[in-house]
Amino acid sequence: MTEIVEKGLKKIGITVSKPILAVLCIIFGILVIAIPELLGIIVGIFLIIQGVLLLTDYLELKKQQSPAPPA
Repeated sequence: MTEIVEKGLKKIGITVSKPILAVLCIIFGILVIAIPELLGIIVGIFLIIQGVLLLTDYLELKKQQSPAPPA
């Protein structure tokens, strides 16, 4: 999962190292345990980000596979 997020972030010009992603996951995990009401918000944000990354990846692959327009 980390590789997918990292690849998606690189596509939009953001590079994040794996240790930073690991620390963010730990922080979000602690927040969810400490304040369960945040679970819905954190999951919602994650799903939105993941959806955008998957959609951009799909569109990028589709753009690479489409034939060149006739000259």
